[in-house]
Amino acid sequence: MADSLTFLMGQYEARFPTDRCYARNHMWAQQRQDRWRFGFSAYAVRLLQDVYFLDWTIDEGMELAEGQEIGSIESKKAESALYAPIAGRVASIHQALLQDPSGINVSHYESGWLFEMIGEGSELMTAGQYVEHLAEVWEVTQRTIKGQLND
Repeated sequence: MADSLTFLMGQYEARFPTDRCYARNHMWAQQRQDRWRFGFSAYAVRLLQDVYFLDWTIDEGMELAEGQEIGSIESKKAESALYAPIAGRVASIHQALLQDPSGINVSHYESGWLFEMIGEGSELMTAGQYVEHLAEVWEVTQRTIKGQLND
C-alpha cells in the first residue's frame, strides 16, 4: 500500500490507507458521494482472525445513534457485538458478506466492506489520529489478548 501508515502489533504490521478515516470501534470509513462506506480496519481483522459469522440487527433506511448496537460477529478468536461508528441512516448493507463473511479476511479494505451510512462523520479520525489512538490502547489490548490465551 503506497499511501498508508503502519502500526506494529507485536511482529504483525497493520496498515491503514490514508485515503479514508477511522472510527474508535476499529472500522475504516471512506466517503463516497453522500455516504460513508465502512469496513474493519487491519487492526480489527488481525485481532479477530478468520471471521466466519456476521449478523446484522439493522435494515437499510434505519436511523442509528453513534454507538448503537447493530449486529454481531464471530471469528476464530472472538465473539463480539458490533456498534454504529457514526450517527446517521443506513444506506446499504453488503449482503454478500452475510452469506460468506470470509471476504472480510481476504479484502477488508475493498470487497470486504460492511455497510454504508449517510451521516456527518465529524467524529471520525484521520489515519494518523487512528494510529495515535492505537498506540494509546495497545498495552491494554495486549493484556486482554494474553488473558484470553490463559483462559
